[in-house]
Amino acid sequence: MVKVVRYLNTESHWFPTPQEALNDPNGLLAIGGDLSPERLIQAYHSGIFPWFNPDEPILWWSPDPRAVFRVADHSPGKSLKKSLRRAGWRMSLNRDFAAVIDGCAAPRAKQDGTWISPAMRQSYLTLHQMGVAHSIEVWDGDALAGGLYGLRVGGLFCGESMFHRQTDASKVAFWALNHHLRQCGIHWIDAQVPNAHLANLGAQTLSRDRFLNLLARHRDQPVNASQWQPQEIELDV
Repeated sequence: MVKVVRYLNTESHWFPTPQEALNDPNGLLAIGGDLSPERLIQAYHSGIFPWFNPDEPILWWSPDPRAVFRVADHSPGKSLKKSLRRAGWRMSLNRDFAAVIDGCAAPRAKQDGTWISPAMRQSYLTLHQMGVAHSIEVWDGDALAGGLYGLRVGGLFCGESMFHRQTDASKVAFWALNHHLRQCGIHWIDAQVPNAHLANLGAQTLSRDRFLNLLARHRDQPVNASQWQPQEIELDV
């Protein structure tokens, strides 16, 4: 079967099935549409996510294989616990989503720019206000040392980006995320595109079909909204 990229309009939130995604570039499924909250929610519930540079049209992806983390498998090492004890950071959930996404969008070494455009930032801020997108913050006093953000899709957390301003702060944010997800009965983190950094954090890969089956089993899991209110996160060090 010849695979072609579909072009989306802004009149509906329709997506082609993920199995129609190209092999090269891996996972490219569709172009266009918009970043409305309704379309984004439809995308993530279908195993699709946006990823594009600010000077490009909106690109939608569903790669094969997919990087995922099993929450139960996460175990912080002794050196990370030592870093947290030494730094004295405190961790929180949803205390400052805007500052976290800005930290993720800030220029980084060996990168020419960021894929988190102003339009992308505003769309995820709206999802946060709707109770769909969430952040983890790592604080050094009143300053952010690191953090991450993503979307909750039922019993799955779709990680989007993380950052650090101090060594190990993003790893502590990931530890805090796993701790909170475990308390909420969420068992999987979608990390999207496999890479060496994710593998070092413990990511495994699933075929697209296996990931979509996993998503189908967990995306309709009921959510206790009270568990996602702004709060402190205490880690056992």
